[in-house]
Amino acid sequence: MNQNIDVSKLMAMLSKMDKKDLEEGLNKVNKMLNSKDANQIINDIRKNNS
Repeated sequence: MNQNIDVSKLMAMLSKMDKKDLEEGLNKVNKMLNSKDANQIINDIRKNNS
C-alpha cells in the first residue's frame, strides 16, 4: 500500500477549505480514529478510494 501523500496537494486542498468545514472534517476524523481499530480504518479508506 502506498502511503505517500503529496503535501503540496494536501496544503492546496486545506487552504481552499473554510475554517468551519475544516473543523468539521477534523472532528469526523478524530471520532473515526477513536472509535475504530486500525484495520477497519484502512479498509474504509480503501473502499473510499476505489
